Amino acid sequence: MNSLVNSAGKRFARLATRAVVARPALWRVFRRPLQAQFDALASEWEGILGPEALAPLAAALDRLEPAPARVLDLGTGTGKAARLVAERFPQAEVVGVDLAPAMVEQARRVLPLELAARVRFEVADASALPFDDEAFDLVVLLNMIPFFGELARVTVPGGVVVVAHVSGPSTPIWTSPETLRARLEPLGFGSFEELAAGSGTALVARRVGAE
Repeated sequence: MNSLVNSAGKRFARLATRAVVARPALWRVFRRPLQAQFDALASEWEGILGPEALAPLAAALDRLEPAPARVLDLGTGTGKAARLVAERFPQAEVVGVDLAPAMVEQARRVLPLELAARVRFEVADASALPFDDEAFDLVVLLNMIPFFGELARVTVPGGVVVVAHVSGPSTPIWTSPETLRARLEPLGFGSFEELAAGSGTALVARRVGAE
Protein backbone atom coordinates (compact mmCIF):
# COMPACT_ATOMS: atom_id res chain seq x y z
CA MET A 1 0.00 0.00 0.00
CA ASN A 2 1.35 3.43 -0.90
CA SER A 3 2.88 5.85 1.51
CA LEU A 4 0.27 8.34 2.71
CA VAL A 5 -2.35 5.58 3.01
CA ASN A 6 -0.39 3.58 5.58
CA SER A 7 0.29 4.64 9.14
CA ALA A 8 3.95 5.51 8.57
CA GLY A 9 3.05 7.79 5.68
CA LYS A 10 0.36 9.51 7.72
CA ARG A 11 2.75 10.04 10.62
CA PHE A 12 5.34 11.54 8.31
CA ALA A 13 2.78 13.90 6.76
CA ARG A 14 1.67 15.04 10.21
CA LEU A 15 5.27 15.54 11.34
CA ALA A 16 6.07 17.54 8.21
CA THR A 17 3.01 19.73 8.63
CA ARG A 18 3.73 20.55 12.26
CA ALA A 19 7.37 21.27 11.56
CA VAL A 20 6.82 23.48 8.53
CA VAL A 21 3.97 25.46 10.07
CA ALA A 22 6.14 26.12 13.14
CA ARG A 23 9.34 26.79 11.16
CA PRO A 24 8.76 27.42 7.44
CA ALA A 25 12.50 27.20 6.74
CA LEU A 26 12.22 23.45 7.37
CA TRP A 27 10.23 23.11 4.15
CA ARG A 28 13.52 22.55 2.33
CA VAL A 29 13.96 19.37 4.39
CA PHE A 30 10.48 17.98 3.77
CA ARG A 31 9.75 19.22 0.26
CA ARG A 32 11.38 16.46 -1.75
CA PRO A 33 10.14 13.52 0.37
CA LEU A 34 6.58 14.84 0.30
CA GLN A 35 6.75 15.36 -3.44
CA ALA A 36 7.91 11.77 -3.91
CA GLN A 37 5.19 10.54 -1.56
CA PHE A 38 2.43 12.21 -3.52
CA ASP A 39 3.89 11.32 -6.91
CA ALA A 40 3.72 7.67 -5.83
CA LEU A 41 0.06 8.09 -4.82
CA ALA A 42 -1.13 9.87 -7.95
CA SER A 43 -2.49 6.88 -9.84
CA GLU A 44 -4.80 5.88 -6.97
CA TRP A 45 -5.47 9.24 -5.32
CA GLU A 46 -8.72 9.93 -7.16
CA GLY A 47 -10.31 6.87 -5.55
CA ILE A 48 -8.91 7.25 -2.02
CA LEU A 49 -11.34 9.95 -0.90
CA GLY A 50 -15.04 9.71 -1.74
CA PRO A 51 -17.41 12.63 -2.46
CA GLU A 52 -18.23 12.93 1.24
CA ALA A 53 -14.67 14.13 1.86
CA LEU A 54 -15.52 17.39 0.12
CA ALA A 55 -18.35 18.20 2.58
CA PRO A 56 -16.39 20.71 4.71
CA LEU A 57 -15.13 22.55 1.62
CA ALA A 58 -18.64 22.59 0.14
CA ALA A 59 -20.00 24.04 3.39
CA ALA A 60 -17.38 26.79 3.29
CA LEU A 61 -18.18 27.62 -0.33
CA ASP A 62 -21.82 28.08 0.68
CA ARG A 63 -20.70 31.00 2.84
CA LEU A 64 -19.09 32.97 0.03
CA GLU A 65 -20.71 36.10 -1.33
CA PRO A 66 -20.16 37.47 -3.88
CA ALA A 67 -19.07 34.54 -6.01
CA PRO A 68 -15.32 34.53 -6.73
CA ALA A 69 -14.07 35.11 -10.27
CA ARG A 70 -10.46 33.94 -9.84
CA VAL A 71 -9.72 30.90 -7.70
CA LEU A 72 -6.51 29.14 -6.66
CA ASP A 73 -6.62 25.57 -5.33
CA LEU A 74 -3.39 24.80 -3.47
CA GLY A 75 -2.29 21.18 -3.17
CA THR A 76 -4.88 20.26 -5.76
CA GLY A 77 -3.91 16.59 -6.04
CA THR A 78 -6.08 15.13 -8.80
CA GLY A 79 -8.22 18.26 -8.85
CA LYS A 80 -11.26 17.27 -6.78
CA ALA A 81 -11.48 20.59 -4.95
CA ALA A 82 -10.80 22.56 -8.12
CA ARG A 83 -13.61 20.75 -9.92
CA LEU A 84 -16.02 21.35 -7.04
CA VAL A 85 -15.25 25.06 -7.02
CA ALA A 86 -15.65 25.31 -10.80
CA GLU A 87 -19.00 23.52 -10.66
CA ARG A 88 -20.21 25.67 -7.77
CA PHE A 89 -19.17 28.96 -9.43
CA PRO A 90 -19.76 28.58 -13.19
CA GLN A 91 -18.25 31.98 -14.03
CA ALA A 92 -15.00 31.39 -12.12
CA GLU A 93 -11.60 30.64 -13.58
CA VAL A 94 -9.81 28.07 -11.43
CA VAL A 95 -6.11 27.22 -11.21
CA GLY A 96 -5.09 24.09 -9.33
CA VAL A 97 -1.44 23.69 -8.36
CA ASP A 98 0.45 20.82 -6.80
CA LEU A 99 4.06 20.08 -5.97
CA ALA A 100 3.83 16.57 -7.45
CA PRO A 101 4.00 16.44 -11.26
CA ALA A 102 2.26 13.07 -11.34
CA MET A 103 -0.70 14.52 -9.46
CA VAL A 104 -0.98 17.40 -11.93
CA GLU A 105 -0.80 14.98 -14.85
CA GLN A 106 -3.61 12.91 -13.35
CA ALA A 107 -5.70 16.02 -12.62
CA ARG A 108 -5.46 17.04 -16.26
CA ARG A 109 -6.40 13.52 -17.35
CA VAL A 110 -9.62 13.33 -15.32
CA LEU A 111 -10.78 16.93 -15.88
CA PRO A 112 -14.23 16.86 -17.53
CA LEU A 113 -14.32 18.41 -20.97
CA GLU A 114 -17.03 20.86 -19.92
CA LEU A 115 -14.68 22.40 -17.35
CA ALA A 116 -11.56 22.51 -19.53
CA ALA A 117 -12.10 26.11 -20.66
CA ARG A 118 -12.12 27.41 -17.07
CA VAL A 119 -9.89 25.04 -15.10
CA ARG A 120 -6.19 24.44 -15.52
CA PHE A 121 -3.51 22.65 -13.50
CA GLU A 122 0.13 23.57 -12.97
CA VAL A 123 3.11 22.20 -11.06
CA ALA A 124 4.04 24.77 -8.42
CA ASP A 125 5.46 25.06 -4.92
CA ALA A 126 2.96 26.70 -2.54
CA SER A 127 5.82 28.32 -0.64
CA ALA A 128 6.84 30.36 -3.74
CA LEU A 129 3.88 30.67 -6.08
CA PRO A 130 4.38 31.79 -9.70
CA PHE A 131 1.48 34.27 -9.58
CA ASP A 132 1.18 38.04 -9.28
CA ASP A 133 0.31 39.77 -6.04
CA GLU A 134 -3.44 39.92 -5.32
CA ALA A 135 -4.21 37.57 -8.19
CA PHE A 136 -7.09 35.59 -6.65
CA ASP A 137 -10.46 36.27 -5.03
CA LEU A 138 -10.50 32.84 -3.38
CA VAL A 139 -7.67 30.56 -2.29
CA VAL A 140 -8.61 27.01 -1.27
CA LEU A 141 -6.51 24.54 0.74
CA LEU A 142 -7.88 21.02 1.21
CA ASN A 143 -5.58 18.95 3.42
CA MET A 144 -2.69 21.25 2.60
CA ILE A 145 0.23 22.81 4.48
CA PRO A 146 -0.38 26.59 4.63
CA PHE A 147 2.36 29.02 3.70
CA PHE A 148 0.89 32.11 5.27
CA GLY A 149 2.97 34.80 3.58
CA GLU A 150 2.09 33.49 0.14
CA LEU A 151 -1.58 33.19 1.05
CA ALA A 152 -1.63 36.87 1.97
CA ARG A 153 0.38 37.88 -1.08
CA VAL A 154 -1.84 36.26 -3.72
CA THR A 155 -5.23 37.01 -2.12
CA VAL A 156 -6.90 40.23 -3.23
CA PRO A 157 -8.10 42.63 -0.51
CA GLY A 158 -11.63 41.55 0.25
CA GLY A 159 -10.80 38.03 -0.89
CA VAL A 160 -11.17 34.79 1.02
CA VAL A 161 -8.96 31.89 2.10
CA VAL A 162 -10.64 28.56 2.91
CA VAL A 163 -8.67 25.89 4.76
CA ALA A 164 -10.52 22.56 4.89
CA HIS A 165 -9.63 19.19 6.42
CA VAL A 166 -11.55 16.07 5.44
CA SER A 167 -11.24 14.40 8.85
CA GLY A 168 -10.82 17.38 11.16
CA PRO A 169 -7.96 16.91 13.65
CA SER A 170 -7.48 13.33 12.45
CA THR A 171 -6.38 14.54 9.02
CA PRO A 172 -2.66 13.79 8.54
CA ILE A 173 -2.02 17.23 7.05
CA TRP A 174 -3.80 19.29 9.72
CA THR A 175 -3.40 22.80 11.07
CA SER A 176 -5.55 23.80 14.01
CA PRO A 177 -8.01 26.69 13.64
CA GLU A 178 -6.28 28.44 16.53
CA THR A 179 -2.98 28.37 14.65
CA LEU A 180 -4.61 29.46 11.41
CA ARG A 181 -6.22 32.44 13.12
CA ALA A 182 -3.03 33.40 14.96
CA ARG A 183 -0.94 33.32 11.79
CA LEU A 184 -3.45 34.88 9.39
CA GLU A 185 -4.69 37.77 11.53
CA PRO A 186 -1.37 39.70 11.53
CA LEU A 187 -1.37 39.40 7.73
CA GLY A 188 -4.65 41.26 7.38
CA PHE A 189 -7.24 38.50 7.65
CA GLY A 190 -10.31 38.59 9.85
CA SER A 191 -14.01 37.67 10.02
CA PHE A 192 -12.98 34.10 10.73
CA GLU A 193 -15.63 31.42 10.59
CA GLU A 194 -15.23 27.80 11.66
CA LEU A 195 -17.44 25.14 10.10
CA ALA A 196 -18.01 21.42 10.49
CA ALA A 197 -19.58 19.17 7.87
CA GLY A 198 -19.50 15.43 7.43
CA SER A 199 -16.41 14.19 9.24
CA GLY A 200 -14.41 17.30 8.43
CA THR A 201 -13.88 20.93 9.32
CA ALA A 202 -13.11 24.20 7.56
CA LEU A 203 -11.99 27.70 8.42
CA VAL A 204 -13.04 30.70 6.33
CA ALA A 205 -10.80 33.78 6.58
CA ARG A 206 -11.51 37.06 4.82
CA ARG A 207 -8.75 39.48 3.93
CA VAL A 208 -9.43 43.01 5.04
CA GLY A 209 -10.23 45.22 2.09
CA ALA A 210 -13.10 46.05 -0.21
CA GLU A 211 -16.51 45.02 0.98
